[in-house]
Amino acid sequence: MSQIPNLDNAPINLNSIRSKAKNELLNIVKNIRGKKCLVIDPKLSGSISLIVQTAELKDNGAEELRYLTAEPIQTELTKVIYIVRSQLDLIKSICSHIHNDTSKGIHREYFLYFVPRRAVACEKILEEEKVYELLSIGECPLYLIPLDEDILSFELDLANKEYLVDGDATSLWHIAKAIHSMEFSFGVIPNVRAKGKASTRVAEILNRMQAEEPVDTSDAGIPEINTLILLDREVDMVTPMCSQLTYEGLLDELLGINNGAVELDAPIMGIQQEGKKIKVPLNSSDKLFKEIRDLNFEVVVQVLRQKATSMKQDYTEISTTTQTVSELKDFVKKLNSLPEMTRHINLAQHLSRFTSKPLFLGKLDMEQTLVEAQSFDICFDYIEEMIHKQEPLINVLRLLILLSITNSGLPKRNFDYLRREFLHSYGFEHIATLNNLEKAGLFKKQDSKSNWLTIKRALQLVVEDTDTANPNDISYVFSGYAPLSIRLVQQAIRSGWRPIEEILKLLPGPHSEMKKGRFASIPSYDTLSGSLNTSEKLADGRRSLVLVVFIGGVTFAEISALRFLSSQEGMAYDVIVGTTKIVNGKTLIESFFDKLGG
Repeated sequence: MSQIPNLDNAPINLNSIRSKAKNELLNIVKNIRGKKCLVIDPKLSGSISLIVQTAELKDNGAEELRYLTAEPIQTELTKVIYIVRSQLDLIKSICSHIHNDTSKGIHREYFLYFVPRRAVACEKILEEEKVYELLSIGECPLYLIPLDEDILSFELDLANKEYLVDGDATSLWHIAKAIHSMEFSFGVIPNVRAKGKASTRVAEILNRMQAEEPVDTSDAGIPEINTLILLDREVDMVTPMCSQLTYEGLLDELLGINNGAVELDAPIMGIQQEGKKIKVPLNSSDKLFKEIRDLNFEVVVQVLRQKATSMKQDYTEISTTTQTVSELKDFVKKLNSLPEMTRHINLAQHLSRFTSKPLFLGKLDMEQTLVEAQSFDICFDYIEEMIHKQEPLINVLRLLILLSITNSGLPKRNFDYLRREFLHSYGFEHIATLNNLEKAGLFKKQDSKSNWLTIKRALQLVVEDTDTANPNDISYVFSGYAPLSIRLVQQAIRSGWRPIEEILKLLPGPHSEMKKGRFASIPSYDTLSGSLNTSEKLADGRRSLVLVVFIGGVTFAEISALRFLSSQEGMAYDVIVGTTKIVNGKTLIESFFDKLGG
């Protein structure tokens, strides 16, 4: 089954974005005549599979497909195309391949395409290794990948570490370039709100791009995207450290969703083949998944049970009574959804094995205690015990980061003690990782009085008696905790950020609001209100869009919360999510990993 999601129901023409990316890839392959070997950076392979089918690449002359590794390429073909990110280790592997061929007297033509653009540091290595003259070098500007009908990814998985730790702002230019390229298709976005150092920088770059390479607005109608909200992940690091409790979020936490699919052992899906792995697609093309993906997991189990019971009753009725052709037709339609039903029952059953364990439930309780900022000593002792028991390293770091953020760091004595105990327990090779987390402000010494309680109360981040079955607030995605990031979006959509100006100042980084294009002088565009004027409706009657971009990653639970907001009565906008990468606590922390000697 194809992983490529159906984008026909998207609130904006994402098919045009995918087509553009697909043409860029196919043109690279087509324009080099003859049969060739296409060597792809493994980190790009999933993204490329969402844009173009393998068969289409082969139809255009990519006779062989390989993943880039340090090992020499085994091929008889004389033309090799490399498609890679601008990463030094990848370039060194390519140099190694060419040296290997040269040493054996093998003559080939080499083509190197950087995604999304070339980097001077990479070209310098090619020169130093004396292979620069042997390569034809170009760019493959894949700035945006549609992951689903309301999700766009810039596929910049290291954006957080690069900006917060290394001081490298290259990814910010890529994000601005991607948004600006969207404006050529959908019109200049008139309202831009940004919160955080990276986000305000992207807003400035975007403004400069519009000045240097303006989008023609002379004959354009109302722009399809009314407002762009840019948010740094740094502004809300609490949310990704909490365990997601939506169905899709939990699947990502426990199984890891990559490019709209999970890969798992066949027996989990009822296929008795030991050692075999199967890939299960998870996107909106699966109607049942689309219906249940954003529900709290405890509700998903009930929904699947009800659907299975209903199908069983229908089957009993069809077996014992004579039915009309119309009734038979309806029943067959239901039967067509049986594979989807079986798939999700198997997945839900597998997840339940984890969610019922005392370890999982204990972790949830501790996360709740930390978010509510109830007792520093209880949390400190719990984490200390986890370290001494050598519980999974990521689980310890998630709670350690939560403790640090909700207290504006740890008192020096506590910080030094936990840091020392952590290194003793897990190994001193992790000292570089802890340094990275400290530099990023995630695990640090206390430098000021904590303002978490003030933020929590002002934005109503903890909601008592949350009804997960019939939610009336975004807090259902974490069974009582409303993601801070989405509260900021909610506020921006309802009444703008001015009413919470003082709270915004308590969060990391500056914030800005600006208007662009010919709509800058229209009063109705001054703030993003809860209802649209008729003049602001799109020509075909569709709702205007809000594009929410997370710089540093977004979780599936936050996406579910945004979908919930968009579906509420009186909401005048559809929401599209843009992100550098979809993350969870594990993948976000792993992006800061940097073992000594590694």
